[in-house]
Amino acid sequence: MDITDLRKEIDAVDAQLAALLTERMDISKRIAVWKKENGRPALDTRREREKLAALTSAAREDMAQPLRVVYSLLFELSRAEQNTLLQPESQQLQMIRKAIAETPQLFPERAHVACQGVEGAYSTAACEKLFRAPEITYLKSFEGVFSAISSGLCDYGVLPIENSTAGSVKQVYDLLIANNCYIVRAARIKINHALLACPGATVDSIREIYSHEQALSQCQSHLEQLPNAMLHACSNTAAAAQMVAEMGRTDVAALASYHCAELYGLRCLIPDMQDNDNNHTRFICIAPRPEIYPGTNKTTLMLTVPHRPGALYKVLARLYCLGLNVQKLESRPIPNRDFEFLFYFDIESSIYSTDFERMISELEEVCEEVHYLGSYLEIV
Repeated sequence: MDITDLRKEIDAVDAQLAALLTERMDISKRIAVWKKENGRPALDTRREREKLAALTSAAREDMAQPLRVVYSLLFELSRAEQNTLLQPESQQLQMIRKAIAETPQLFPERAHVACQGVEGAYSTAACEKLFRAPEITYLKSFEGVFSAISSGLCDYGVLPIENSTAGSVKQVYDLLIANNCYIVRAARIKINHALLACPGATVDSIREIYSHEQALSQCQSHLEQLPNAMLHACSNTAAAAQMVAEMGRTDVAALASYHCAELYGLRCLIPDMQDNDNNHTRFICIAPRPEIYPGTNKTTLMLTVPHRPGALYKVLARLYCLGLNVQKLESRPIPNRDFEFLFYFDIESSIYSTDFERMISELEEVCEEVHYLGSYLEIV
């Protein structure tokens, strides 16, 4: 017997399995109809536990664990199919449909936008990439940006959410949920840090360097070449440049964009200070209510799952079965709950697909909490 004969045997078994799987799913739908008529939920934990125990105890020893994995996934598929018939449409799905219907066809070219920092910050470049003619109001803190759009002072806020080397800006994620705000668009900005100082300064004269803590960490290798300079973290790279210009001293410098040199009358001592030239920051545009524009292809969610084995697997299994691509998955510890975590997901999907609608409905069944943070287009 050669490989061709063995593959024919596999094909024959697969044909039987496919037919039996289809028959099983059809029976599962009939069970859902019975459960609906009799007021029963889709999940029957005792039945699933007894079924898994019976299958694994009767299996050959080396097949017990593979059968458990396969049937666990099969139960997830069956339950998801039953929930489409049993569960009422989720409020979040209703909210998404309402946003799609009420959002204009074109993203606004002009808007009053809130940003953290001062003129020359990287958020300025993000605003100009997102809007053709933004009117920008600068706030001292991220909280101030959220307050400005929640109060109606500004239409939108633009904030950093993730850097390719330093990781996520966790405070912004927390504020999104705390303020019930939504991501409506995103942009990726190339980050180039330069060492800027007042006219007359030289590299050897610098004794203090100011910048945002992430910028300092992104330039660590270059900064090690300046061992006599003390590093100071401040709220924003552009704010550091403004402060250095106001000091007027030749022994201080700032790490900021080259644009800040022109803006604040500084000179560039060293360009391209960042250790990694492939250094980008993702900025999000936020609004007080969901806005879903044509071309949207990414959705951000925050999920919490039960603290038991396999809980995250069930979420990933649902996404896999629906053919949805997870672009980002990040965990965060939940405050005041020992060793329990919440998860941030970026999911690639058209919001018009039935798979997207099923995802929103099904995740609510397997998660303790589902926070929809927005569907949007990211400009690269």
